[in-house]
Amino acid sequence: MANILVVDDEVGIRELFSEILSDEGYTVTCAANSAEARVAIARCEPDVVLLDIWMPDTDGMSLLKEWASQGPLPCPVIMMSGHANIDMAVEATKFGAYSFLEKPTSMKALTEALRSAIHAKQTAPQPAPAPKVEQEKKESSSGLDSIKNLVDFSLPLREARDQFERLYFTHLLEQERYSMTRVAAKAQLERTHLYRKLRQLGIEWSKDEP
Repeated sequence: MANILVVDDEVGIRELFSEILSDEGYTVTCAANSAEARVAIARCEPDVVLLDIWMPDTDGMSLLKEWASQGPLPCPVIMMSGHANIDMAVEATKFGAYSFLEKPTSMKALTEALRSAIHAKQTAPQPAPAPKVEQEKKESSSGLDSIKNLVDFSLPLREARDQFERLYFTHLLEQERYSMTRVAAKAQLERTHLYRKLRQLGIEWSKDEP
């Protein structure tokens, strides 16, 4: 069975994933920070890495970029975050991340993501150097690919649209530092409509913010 490297600073997440994946027959190695992850990825040669974005020493995005700077990633890397947004997905995709998992995640979503990543690794041909024009096309499509990893397109239209709108408004709120005036202007909505939309999508914001 495949070897999985779990990189997360939360001991509860490491223990939970280790238990779930071991029961599924995987060999699991855990790392609590980026320093341990650097050692583990060389020692255990994982088939897939589950990499948390928010860590106290070197965050997961920086570690992904570090690995990417050394050449092709040694295996598929699935990023994990409780606060994923489109910008993160686009950036991670550019540096080779396979997909995103939103925490907390279900056992079904976790195992399906791993099976997909392992299958991709096993069936991927050795890539030839891409012509410059192909690389540009790849970069231009990365935004769409990242959205596909964050929105479940098997859902009915209304539910899939709600998923996208949550990502969209979360991104705008963070980008505009929770200024409701600027978010409303960016989204071209009246503020009352914006408040109603955020409540409908279950997005929290500070009422003290402008």
